[in-house]
Amino acid sequence: MKQLRYIFTIFFLSLFWLKPVYASYILIPMDLKQKDHLKAYGICYWVISNQVEAYWLLNYRGGSFAFPNAKTFEKECITRAVSYEIITDGEFERIRSEIANPEVNQEVMKLEKAPRVAVYTPEFNERGERIQPWDDAVTLALTYAEIPFEKIYDREIINGTLVKFDWLHLHHEDFTGQYGRFYANYHNQEWYIENQRRQEKLASELGFDKVSQLKLAVAQKIKDYVSGGGFMFAMCSATDSYDIALSAAGLDICAQYFDGDGADQGAQAKLDFSQTFAFKNYQLVENPFEYEFSSIDNTRYRKMNPENDYFNLFDFSAKWDPIPTMLTQNHTRTVKGFMGQTTAFRKEHVKSDVLILGDTKSADEVRYIHGTQGYGTWTFYAGHDPEDYQHQVGDPPTDLSLHPNSPGYRLILNNILFPAAKKKERKT
Repeated sequence: MKQLRYIFTIFFLSLFWLKPVYASYILIPMDLKQKDHLKAYGICYWVISNQVEAYWLLNYRGGSFAFPNAKTFEKECITRAVSYEIITDGEFERIRSEIANPEVNQEVMKLEKAPRVAVYTPEFNERGERIQPWDDAVTLALTYAEIPFEKIYDREIINGTLVKFDWLHLHHEDFTGQYGRFYANYHNQEWYIENQRRQEKLASELGFDKVSQLKLAVAQKIKDYVSGGGFMFAMCSATDSYDIALSAAGLDICAQYFDGDGADQGAQAKLDFSQTFAFKNYQLVENPFEYEFSSIDNTRYRKMNPENDYFNLFDFSAKWDPIPTMLTQNHTRTVKGFMGQTTAFRKEHVKSDVLILGDTKSADEVRYIHGTQGYGTWTFYAGHDPEDYQHQVGDPPTDLSLHPNSPGYRLILNNILFPAAKKKERKT
């Protein structure tokens, strides 16, 4: 009898302690009342990584998050200085009921599993320093939001490591093997020489005669990864150089300054645009001294005053088009523009089946696009750093604590949580 009384006591105490957790919810507002939009994504990622389901309230107060209340979660919000509200379960059900109204352009997406994140980034030198003198906006965003990720590069991808991850990021990378087309201004710089030496050494170790051949193999491995159900996100030159590499498979488009021999003079006519994710009918830039890959990038064509450089996010139906709605969640529909080696995509080169998420109509350019490949998806976001308008080689990294409400960085983090809301079976 004493043991039975003890069991009942424990049972009722557990009900007492669990009741506050499930009788209320934490709402993370993502409208203008949020003190730190970027860290809010990290809170949501942390909650689902603890096997607790969260909800993404699309178009509700800027794309707010909600999850069951617990003292641990509330303490974490306070620690990370993220604005939050405690609401009753009745209030949460009322919000869900309002969102369910077919006349309201809102939707509730359940976030079930924290995606495993990989960032494609070069190896460090012997002193632990970056070989390339620039930073990666996504790495900055993930670090600031406290979202865990692993760094991988060519060796890991060639060796099949990608299958471990749900989400892959590519940034300021050159998949054509032309070392970013930096030759004219930087080929005598120590970092350029060291990068070329290490790239050639790596290519040789992995069984390739040229860096361009290694980069093509990496690009094709990534394509297989996406086709099998992976999520790929790319920024800056990793967007157009990726597609160019795929279209130029089997061709030599590298001048002698990059690989020791001349390029195929008839390569342009042999490009296969059926192999690309996003772009078509572009012209390669054949001058090796020009800091440009092709006519995809609109940098040299645009005439934009930095003060007036903005792009607009498209509105989508949250109930019928939840994927693009997730990718464009923000507290504003107008985002400050920013430059990069690839600043924007010329609309004429974007394939007709590609979904445009954001553009600058006055410049006839596209800034943010999305598409599918096999069982997976990809997203291209033009520009280098959303809070550094014209990031130069050697500039210091952006301090995101000065930009906690950045709309441009929010678009990056939308892509991080997107896989959590979409279950996919990887193709075997």
